[in-house]
Amino acid sequence: MATIVIIGALDTKGAEVEFVKQQIERRGHRTLVIDSGVLGEAAFRADVTRQDVATAAGADLAKLAADNDRGRAVIAMTEGVRAVVQRLHREGRLDAIIGMGGGAGTTVGTAAMRALPLGIPKVMVSTLASGDTRPFVGVKDIVMVPSIVDISGLNGIARGVFTRAAAAVCGMVEAEVPPGDDKPTITASMFGNTTKCVERARTHFEAAGFELLVFHAVGSGGMTMESLIEAGEVDGVFDVTLTEWADELLGGVMSAGPTRLDAAAKIGTPAVYAPGCVDIVNFWEPESVPVALRSRRIYHHNAKQTLVRTDIDDNAKLGKIFAEKFNASTGPVAVYFPLKAVSVISEPGGPYHWPEADAALFDTLRSHLRKDIPVYEFDTTINDPVFADAMARGLLAMMGK
Repeated sequence: MATIVIIGALDTKGAEVEFVKQQIERRGHRTLVIDSGVLGEAAFRADVTRQDVATAAGADLAKLAADNDRGRAVIAMTEGVRAVVQRLHREGRLDAIIGMGGGAGTTVGTAAMRALPLGIPKVMVSTLASGDTRPFVGVKDIVMVPSIVDISGLNGIARGVFTRAAAAVCGMVEAEVPPGDDKPTITASMFGNTTKCVERARTHFEAAGFELLVFHAVGSGGMTMESLIEAGEVDGVFDVTLTEWADELLGGVMSAGPTRLDAAAKIGTPAVYAPGCVDIVNFWEPESVPVALRSRRIYHHNAKQTLVRTDIDDNAKLGKIFAEKFNASTGPVAVYFPLKAVSVISEPGGPYHWPEADAALFDTLRSHLRKDIPVYEFDTTINDPVFADAMARGLLAMMGK
């Protein structure tokens, strides 16, 4: 018998939460209800009351209600519910979690879910599930279930959605993951322009007994990789595609945010880095490119993806950013430069070949890097087997392999 936590505002979603509670208990599991409501009366008493939630957030529930400011109330209850579910998980009183709501309920519920480790079943029934769910899901394994109709009453459609969502979370918590030949892991960042490098390195890692987890450097990929590293689930980092930082600097659509490259440095995970694809800033159709960048070198990767070339000034800025990130490393780290090209399209004769721009990156990074961090320079492209072999062997040596 598992304990399944249910999050909901019992002032506006009380009947719906109670229905889900009944469906889960009929399947033989315990429930633990958290009330995230503030302004109205609770339909029934929760296991974790709204007062408990407000206290966990360091807020005064009576004042939140008296102020009648829904925005402030949602912010406070989001913090409180997050703290509560983390405590329940530490105490072994949370095996799975399900939430339901509209905009506010989805914000509160998914914030709590994102605070839990991967592998904990997470289901969110939401009116927003058919839109852009990235702000709610982030890099966690949250299952979003479209509510179809607003969560307002137990009509024929809603009962079906709620019943199946309850069955889904029960099925997830009952599932037993079969054991496998789990191996220590190395993460790698990859783009189409660095695929050959990563695949070549894979042969070294697998021969040494490691499993390679590859993340597509499209923003969400970099964020997911960082989250796994920070969780301590990674033994080594082969980070050869830093294009997400070019997007962060110039407003591209594939930024992984300003914390990209922080995790390995903070945790001390052995890491090797190469500035792969920093020549590329990613946008969608041509009209999505900002006017200020339309005079740059433009490359039409496909009908839906337009690339902008970083210039000399951009690369100097990126060099300083990378040096700052790498200098914060608490574990073994090394930097590798492919002097002939940082991507396929910047190879000699390619549309993004610009040695002066690449040199600005290399020179700035080298001059700002901590003196004890080694820099290895190769007169090759990033996808040359010689370069990939050297990086892979360097990481394995760091790891004692």
